[in-house]
Amino acid sequence: MSARGGGGRARHRANLAGIAAVAAVAPVSILPAAYADAAANPFSPVVVTATRMAQSSFDLPVAIDRIDRAQIQDGQPRVNLSESLIAVPGISVQNRQNYAQDLQISIRGFGARSSFGVRGVRLYSDGIPGTMPDGQGQFSQFDLGSAARIEVLRGPFSALYGNSSGGVIALFTERGPPGVQAGVDAEYGSFATERYALKAEGDRGAVNYVVDAAHFQTDGYRDHSSAERNNLNAVVRVDLGTASKLTLVANAIETPFVQDPLGLKRAQLETDPTQAGTNAILYDSRKNLDQEQFGATLDNALGASDDLSAMVYAGHRATTQFQAIPKVAELIATSPGGVIDLGRHFWGTDVHLRDHRQIGGTPLVVTAGLSYDDLEEARRGYLNYAGSELGVQGALRRDEANHVYDLDQYAQAEWIPGAHWRVLAGVRHSLVDVTSHDHLAVAGTPASGVRFSATDPVAGITFKATSSVNLYASYGRGFETPTLTELEYRSTDGSIPGLNLALQPSHSDNYEAGVKFGRPRLRADADAFYVKTDNELAVLSSFGGRSVYQNIARTERRGAELSLDAGLAPGLRARVAYTYIRAVVAQSYCGQPCASTTIEAGNHLPAVPMNAFYAGLTWDYAPAGFTATLETQSRARIYVNDANSDAAAAFWVENLRFGFHQTTRHWRWSEFLRIDNLSDRSYVGSVIVNESNGKFFEPAPGRTEMLMFNAAWRNH
Repeated sequence: MSARGGGGRARHRANLAGIAAVAAVAPVSILPAAYADAAANPFSPVVVTATRMAQSSFDLPVAIDRIDRAQIQDGQPRVNLSESLIAVPGISVQNRQNYAQDLQISIRGFGARSSFGVRGVRLYSDGIPGTMPDGQGQFSQFDLGSAARIEVLRGPFSALYGNSSGGVIALFTERGPPGVQAGVDAEYGSFATERYALKAEGDRGAVNYVVDAAHFQTDGYRDHSSAERNNLNAVVRVDLGTASKLTLVANAIETPFVQDPLGLKRAQLETDPTQAGTNAILYDSRKNLDQEQFGATLDNALGASDDLSAMVYAGHRATTQFQAIPKVAELIATSPGGVIDLGRHFWGTDVHLRDHRQIGGTPLVVTAGLSYDDLEEARRGYLNYAGSELGVQGALRRDEANHVYDLDQYAQAEWIPGAHWRVLAGVRHSLVDVTSHDHLAVAGTPASGVRFSATDPVAGITFKATSSVNLYASYGRGFETPTLTELEYRSTDGSIPGLNLALQPSHSDNYEAGVKFGRPRLRADADAFYVKTDNELAVLSSFGGRSVYQNIARTERRGAELSLDAGLAPGLRARVAYTYIRAVVAQSYCGQPCASTTIEAGNHLPAVPMNAFYAGLTWDYAPAGFTATLETQSRARIYVNDANSDAAAAFWVENLRFGFHQTTRHWRWSEFLRIDNLSDRSYVGSVIVNESNGKFFEPAPGRTEMLMFNAAWRNH
C-alpha cells in the first residue's frame, strides 16, 4: 500500500505554514485554526503514514514517531535500522551482529518470535511495500544514506495497512536540493569495518532526483561473521504540471558474501562470546542475496476536491543460504537438506482516491482504495555436503513452487466536527491466498493451498483540551496470517507433505489511550495500551532445520509508552523514551516437545523486554560547526523461548558521537567519531527464539569506534 498521499495543491499546503518541504511530498488536510499552532511547533513533527496525508502528529489519535535526516545520517554508520530506531518507544530493534540474519524487529511484542525476516510489522520504502502478501517482510531496500525521515506507527491504526498487528515502519528518501550536489562518504571502524558511498542529487526545474550508492564490508565481531554488501537507491520526482506528479523509485542490493556465525549455547557464551556457534565453521554457514526492485507512483489532483494516487511496483529477490545442519540429520530420506535456495518474483499495485469536502461547515476527508500484491516463489533445498566434502551444494532434496497473493479493499475517513474534536475511522477487508506445488511429490499429488480473509475496523478520537494538550483514544482489530515459512511443514521429519493447513490467522483487539503535550520547545507523548490476541502463532516442535508451528489459545499485552523532547537551552536538546510492556501467555498450552512440556499461563513472550529506556542529550555549537550526542540505552532481560527456561540478562550501554561541519559557498565537509558501548560492557544483544539446539544467544561487542568523513560539492 502506498504510504504517500496524492495531489499537492497550494490551497492545501497553505493550511500548514512552515512545512512546505513535506507538503511537496503529500497534500495537507483542511485544518481549523485551533490546530495550526501545533503544526508550527518544531517539536510536533509532520507525518503522513497514519492518514496518508501530511499532518501534525500532535493532532492524531495514534502513537507515531518521526526520525529526521540528522538523526539517521549525522554521526551514524547508516548500515542498520537499529542505529536510528533505539530512541522510539514501543519498538525493539536488536542488532544480531550477524549480517546473514535480519535484525530482530518487534513493535509492542509483535514480530519478536520471527526466525526469518520481519513479521507482524509492515515495512514501506517511499510507498513501496517491503512486506510480502504472506505478511513476511524484508528491509534490505531501506537506504539510510539517502533517507529524509522514518515514521513508526504503532497500535490500532496499523490495521489499515493490511496483514499486520504491531505497526508500520515507513522510510522516505530525501529530496535533492536546488541545483546539483555530489557527495562522497568514507567510514572506518572496529573489526575492519569500512563503508564508502557516492551520492548525486539535485533539482532542475520539473525534475528532482537522488541517487545513492554504497559499499559496506566488515570482518565482524565474532569468528566467522564477515560480511560484504552493496546497495543502490534512486528516486526521481517529476512534476507533470500543476496537478500531477510522478515518482520513480529503483533500488538494488547485493550481498555476495556473508558468513553466519550462528547462536551460542549458554556455556559457549560464558566461555568465549566471540566464537562461532557449533558447526558454523565446519559447514561454512553463509548466505548471499541479490534483489532488484522498481516502483512508480502517480499523484494527480482531479479537481478542487479530489486526489488520485496510483502505485505499481515489481521486483526479484534471490537468496541462497548454507545452514549448519549436521550430515547425520540430512541422511533421513525426507530431509529438505541444509542449503536453501529461494527465487522470488513479486509485484503489486495500490490505487486510492481521496475526497475533500465540507459537511455542515466542517471538514471531512474520505479515502478509499484497492491494493493487490503477488508473490511467486521457487523454493529448492539441497544437501550441504557432497561425498565427504562439507559446506557445498549437494543433491536436490526439495523443489516447490509457491504462490501467494492478497487482494484488499480499504476506506478511512477523517472528520473535524469542531475546534476541539477530530475523528478518524476506517475499515480494511483482506483476502490472502496461498498455494504450494511439490515438484518432487508422487505424480498426481494435488497442490495444497489455503485462503484467509478478515474485515478489520479501526476508530479513534482526539479531544483538544487546551492549546497545548490533546487527549485521544482508539480501537482497532488486527489480522495476521501465517507466513510461508510458518506454513511450510506439518512434521519435523517430513513424513507428512504439504502445507500446515491446520494453522489459522491470529486476530487481535487493540485498545489505546494517550495524552500529547506540545509547546514550541517541549513535546511529551504518553499512552497506555492493551492487546488481546487469539490464535497467536508459536513453535510446536523443531528438528533438523524444520519448525512446525501451532496456534496458541490467547496472549495479552499491557503496556505504556512515554517520549519527551525538550529544548533545554539554545543549541541544547534532550530526548527520552521509555516502554513498559507485559506480554504473556493468557492460557496454558502444549509446547515443544508436546508430550513433555506445557507452556503455563503467565509465561512471558520470548524476546520481549518488560522495560526499555533511552535518553539522549545533543549539543550543537553553531559558531564552531560542532555537534555532540551522548546517549544511554537499557533493556530488561528477555526470555529465549516460550518455556522461559533461560534468558538474556538486562543491560545498560552508553554511546557517544561528535563531529564538525564546515561550509563554504560550494563545499560542505563533516568529520565524526562514534564510540558505542563506552563502558565496554559484555552483554547479549539479541536471542534466537525457540532455537531447538539451545543456541539462543547472540552476543554484542564491547567498545567499538568508527570514524566518518563526508565531502559534498554543490552548484546552486
